[in-house]
Amino acid sequence: MTVDASRGAPPGTLRNSSAELVQLLTPEGERVEHPDYPLELTADEIRDLYRDLVIVRRIDFEAVALTRQGELGIWASLLGQEAAQIGSGRALRDQDMVFPTYREHAVAWCCGVEPIKLLGLYRGVNHAGWDPKEHNFHLYTIVIGAQTLHAAGYAMGIQRDGAVGTESGAATIAYFGDGATSQGDVNESFVWASVFNAPVVFFCQNNQWAISEPLEKQSRIPLYRRAQGFGFPGIRVDGNDVFACLAVTRKALDSARDGQGPTLIEAFTYRMGAHTTTDDPTRYRLEAELEAWKLKDPIERVKAYLVKNEMADSAFFDDVDAEAKQVGMDVRKQCLELPDPGPMSIFDHVYAEPHALISEEQEQFAAYLAGFADAADGTDGAGRADEEGNAS
Repeated sequence: MTVDASRGAPPGTLRNSSAELVQLLTPEGERVEHPDYPLELTADEIRDLYRDLVIVRRIDFEAVALTRQGELGIWASLLGQEAAQIGSGRALRDQDMVFPTYREHAVAWCCGVEPIKLLGLYRGVNHAGWDPKEHNFHLYTIVIGAQTLHAAGYAMGIQRDGAVGTESGAATIAYFGDGATSQGDVNESFVWASVFNAPVVFFCQNNQWAISEPLEKQSRIPLYRRAQGFGFPGIRVDGNDVFACLAVTRKALDSARDGQGPTLIEAFTYRMGAHTTTDDPTRYRLEAELEAWKLKDPIERVKAYLVKNEMADSAFFDDVDAEAKQVGMDVRKQCLELPDPGPMSIFDHVYAEPHALISEEQEQFAAYLAGFADAADGTDGAGRADEEGNAS
């Protein structure tokens, strides 16, 4: 099914949009078909998707609460974007490589990254906390759009390694937001990926707001149509529809693995919370806009589908809620128990091998810290006492 993305669109969406939106599950929980994106799911698979959605939302809820309580420095919430991330994340194969921004907590969940490792980064006790090779999930990228170039380059490496067009072909996927499409890095990555026919999927989560700037100040045409100018396909999908996001991403990744080059997916969704916990969205958007998008909640539509088709009963939903609550409690406990790193650990793993400049800075910082220890011993920081035996 395709629908007009501008129909009933709230403020902050493109006024002149007449883009088709791929949708397989309506906000009311009705299943629809699309000729280009067939999707067959068992009842167990649908229940698993629902479980994913509920658990990652609970993790996000706990992280926001921990930030408000001073236990995390900052947090980038995924509230409202769960379907875009779970749908695309469950389309991945083990050999695919993910290049995230700083908000892909649900994709990290799909790749087996423990939630506490994400919180450790935002708590400031580690530089990342996970091995990208172990999970095929790269480190979070704070620089807006930089990861798209990394993904395009990695995809070109896959290509040169001969891992494209084979039974076990691999691809990369790069996540970014609508605001990042205005960055030079993103557009440069489109050029490289197109010219070299690289096996990469560009997954744009269009959540309508680049911090406080609405989409209409980012582009005068639907974002997915930009792909045409670079010479590869673009598609807009209902980003609150986990079925559609799964089907569209699966097809795009299959195409990349088969050697057919890149695809741009625009997941049309909405950021229900603040950009980060340092942001106040009430200063730039209307409450009515938020209320309109609540009716398109990605979790509620899957729940409605399960109930209407008698695929789940109240006991199932209670069990999922209980599991999500337990996961949240575990994450909270683990976060509060994270040990603070030693000051000198900041120099660990900067380079793979010893580096002269780093070694020099390390010695200087060690001497600086030692000065505090000397002062506590009753000296002036250099080990000297005054004439009367008192620390000067």
